Amino acid sequence: MRTLIVDDERSIREGLAKTLRRMGHEADVCNDGASALDCFRQGDYDLVFLDLKMPGLDGMEVLARMRELDPEVIVVIITGYPSIDNVLKAFRLGAYDYLPKPFSPQEVRITTARAEERRRLRFENEQLRRQLQARTDRYVIGSSPRMREVNALIEKVAATDTSVLITGESGTGKEVVARMIYELSPRKDREFVAVDCSALAGPLLESELFGHVKGAFTGAHAPKRGLLELANGGTFFLDEVGNLGPETQAKLLRVLQEREIKPVGGVTARKVDVRIIAATNADLEQEVKEGRFRGDLYYRLAVFPIHLPPLRERMEDLPELVRHFVAKHAPRVHKRFREVSPGFLSVLAGYNFPGNIRELENIVQRAVLLEESEVLRPSSLPAYLLKNQPNHRKRFPTLEELERDHVALVLRACDGQKTRAAEVLGIDRKTLYRKIKQYGLGA
Repeated sequence: MRTLIVDDERSIREGLAKTLRRMGHEADVCNDGASALDCFRQGDYDLVFLDLKMPGLDGMEVLARMRELDPEVIVVIITGYPSIDNVLKAFRLGAYDYLPKPFSPQEVRITTARAEERRRLRFENEQLRRQLQARTDRYVIGSSPRMREVNALIEKVAATDTSVLITGESGTGKEVVARMIYELSPRKDREFVAVDCSALAGPLLESELFGHVKGAFTGAHAPKRGLLELANGGTFFLDEVGNLGPETQAKLLRVLQEREIKPVGGVTARKVDVRIIAATNADLEQEVKEGRFRGDLYYRLAVFPIHLPPLRERMEDLPELVRHFVAKHAPRVHKRFREVSPGFLSVLAGYNFPGNIRELENIVQRAVLLEESEVLRPSSLPAYLLKNQPNHRKRFPTLEELERDHVALVLRACDGQKTRAAEVLGIDRKTLYRKIKQYGLGA
């Protein structure tokens, strides 16, 4: 870990450098803000110890400029005047921690261990984000048995031209599945055209799908090509196909059977080569029984059915979905989160998500916007999720919990090396073993 020390007091600079070098750090020193910025621009530093009160450029200005140059750098403020206002201002500018003067080598080691842990978590989160992105490129998010089955079906059908019917409640991700089938298909270099059948009424929808000739109806001043023709050679996605009227159903059946379309008002059919993927939240089998949907069209569409379960039936996928949406939305608002708290996930796990994945994404996006720390906490969730939580009032950790977390952090930072961890904690090995046993941190 490469570290930069900035302080106008020689004894502070040399003492810090000595401690850090003993920890295996490469430590450089500067005695003022201007030289520190020059050094920072030329070097690649993971950690900076920065004095607030210096002649010339003060620590606040140096901190702001360093964060502009490298938003990932971890900065620890060192000051002999640790006022709450100054500390809060430094934190708002992006400082990670602070050390009040005078400080001991032990305090430096503990603070540095926390910084190393944060750097490690950042690296792991970035790796996870890349893995999730790679996974998203080929699979629908979810590792539960039901979603593994869905992903297997997608892979099987993608390479074919078979018609697919995707069923599931609103918000379960039916269009995501349709696009995944398209992306994995031989037609991926041609058009993907999507139409929401619930958004357009009969004649207007027919004109959009099949096109029309000049004079076909009032206002048809010029001929128009339909979306099915524009998608020729590609994939056509019909969302909420259960909303099609009887006439439109008959015309769509012709597309599936004869591979041709006839524009509204036209007499000449045109050949089209499109792969049809349809989706619905309705029970089309029941619609067929009740005479509202053509049976022959249903069986043409449902050659290869894929059903998406609601989120409440695959809650084991919740943590993975949350991490995916955090990785998707945080960069858009220039934020980074080192973790999602267990409490955040616990509140979500107690909700049944009537809006399914779409609702979950909206909730996470809102939390990303509201959360001011680097940990997504329950306080950033909507009130309607929190009001039914029995313990949603603010709770402060006990001293015992704080000590347990700190011991666990140092052990991780020292890769489980007990002698090293005891030295960082400033206790002997016997005491460390007692605390490990007391807090259930392993052998």
